[in-house]
Amino acid sequence: MIAFGPVPSRRLGRSLGINNIPAKICSYSCAYCQVGKTLQMEIKRRSFYSPQEIYDEVKEKVDSSRSQGHAIDYLTFVPDGEPTLDINLGQEIDMLRTLGIRIAVISNASLIWDENVREVLAKADWVSLKVDSREERTWRRMDRPHRALVHESILQGILDFSKDFKGVLVTESMLLAGINDDESSLLAIAEFLEKADPNVAYISVPTRPPAEKWAKMPSEESINRAYQIFCARVKPVELLVGYEGDSFDLTGNVVSDLLSIAAVHPMREAAVRKFLRQAQESWEVVQELIDQGQLVKTEYQGKCFYLRRPNISIE
Repeated sequence: MIAFGPVPSRRLGRSLGINNIPAKICSYSCAYCQVGKTLQMEIKRRSFYSPQEIYDEVKEKVDSSRSQGHAIDYLTFVPDGEPTLDINLGQEIDMLRTLGIRIAVISNASLIWDENVREVLAKADWVSLKVDSREERTWRRMDRPHRALVHESILQGILDFSKDFKGVLVTESMLLAGINDDESSLLAIAEFLEKADPNVAYISVPTRPPAEKWAKMPSEESINRAYQIFCARVKPVELLVGYEGDSFDLTGNVVSDLLSIAAVHPMREAAVRKFLRQAQESWEVVQELIDQGQLVKTEYQGKCFYLRRPNISIE
């Protein structure tokens, strides 16, 4: 299936996914990948499906959704492999423009050193690029790239793209326990992100079974520390810890609202108490969520923070 959804996405609203790469062809074989090990490693761009086939399937889904009164906020290239391996990606974006819906591409950034790839990605409205590490050794351990890829060239490509891109650029950094969640590694990533200056810097953790068992989720303390270190260099920063809510606006349901906010931003204790006062609720609400394991208290630089415990799928 080339087109799937639309599905709710915290980053993109209602997103219609486009799987323009057959499973599982990729330039990386990430240790934490939730769809398993890469079956075919490639970095040479080529054709996989005809642009017309992709357009027809997406248009059919769009027409069906519209007939049912369902809105679509983005058409999102988010395949099981790396979307920029598709040499027809630029043509497909041009064709899909006629549907009048914004276009997003979620990329691991492995081919962004290629000027042609940067030109293709520049056609999109919203682009996500992966930045898991500033150190080559850690990058190779986590992302397990094709042997011909050069880490410094990729990082420079990200900086070059960020200077010229007119749309929304976001980055995503996956954290693994004991691999890239120490303070030195986090500072190095944050310093690089400061140069790239994304519209949003996302921090993610493995919330589904990874390709390798050793790819573990960091502690809540490490997640909070990463958030604070990133915030000192780039804003805004948001967590992607497995919670997808329909809205992050206040709804009047104090538990739902508190968990929604804490899933995105670790909240200082003072902010939590202010929130409860506004909702005319007591601290018992927070204590109950902690007792239930839904909310976690952590400390960073002498201050207490509360964040939603990452949801772990066992599917």
